Amino acid sequence: MVLVTNVTLAMVCCIYCCICWGSWANTQKLVQKKDWKSFLFYWDYILGFFLTALLGLLAFNGGHFFSNLTWSAVLWPLLGGLVWNLANIFLTAANGVAGMSVGFPIGGGLGWVGGIIFNYFSSGFTGNKPLLWFGVVLAIAAMVLCGVSYSKLAGSQKKSPKAGIIFAVISGFGFAFFYGLVVKGTAPTFGGVGTLSPYQSVFFFALAVIISTLFLCPVAMKHSVEGKTTLKDYFNNGDSRTHLIGMLGGFIWMSGMVISFMTAQAPVNKAVSYALSNASPLVAMIWGVLIWREFKEAPKGTMKYVYAMFLCFLAALVIIAASN
Repeated sequence: MVLVTNVTLAMVCCIYCCICWGSWANTQKLVQKKDWKSFLFYWDYILGFFLTALLGLLAFNGGHFFSNLTWSAVLWPLLGGLVWNLANIFLTAANGVAGMSVGFPIGGGLGWVGGIIFNYFSSGFTGNKPLLWFGVVLAIAAMVLCGVSYSKLAGSQKKSPKAGIIFAVISGFGFAFFYGLVVKGTAPTFGGVGTLSPYQSVFFFALAVIISTLFLCPVAMKHSVEGKTTLKDYFNNGDSRTHLIGMLGGFIWMSGMVISFMTAQAPVNKAVSYALSNASPLVAMIWGVLIWREFKEAPKGTMKYVYAMFLCFLAALVIIAASN
């Protein structure tokens, strides 16, 4: 089995995960158009997501792919997959309505803070507690600044900011818990209470996601604020380039997850490793603000809130990493 046990290399793996989780939505932006809305993209995204998890299991688990399976252990990542998928559907909707630089800082940021707190109490924390909590406070401040920034932008465009913010907040609650649930399915030597290897747990997590998508995505397509779409639209409106870019988005996200779980035996506190891996709002904000220029039509004075949000997230990331 391929695992990373060096602390420095483990930190690098967590940062790689952070970059992946903050970058996958670029593929959504690349294919988003009038006849290819968010939840048509989602089918391709989840297919790439699942295939990457399967590849991770085959490449890194060292054989015995389905040994040591118990229902009590498998249940944890299956539950984590369902929770994550519900959260990610709302995040995809938020990105479609409000953009990456809003959906991620609020949804991902809330999940980031909630997950740190969850892992803090569930796994114990032996690092610098004042530093950790100061970082959490800065992350919360960044989310508030994001809400203020988007409210100003939406007001200038004469549209309500409520839908994008509400979707992002709902997604954040799910993101706060999924990671800990997937970890719980692993054997005690990997930080869990089950019998699975890290790659087995990630695979069953992805299996729950792809199965639940068959039920959740059609509902989201029917009630999307972007407009109703059907599976007929999926087959009629998408070309091979569109489908491959969507699958690439799934590969990007899941490759980060696989690499993150590669550090399961590294001597890094779970709260800190989670914080580094899930600092994706910082990455997504860079893409959304600097590359996609989602705030280019914002009224004068808005960018000071955006830059303050960026600095708060960056400071939170550095301080939380230093608390290990």
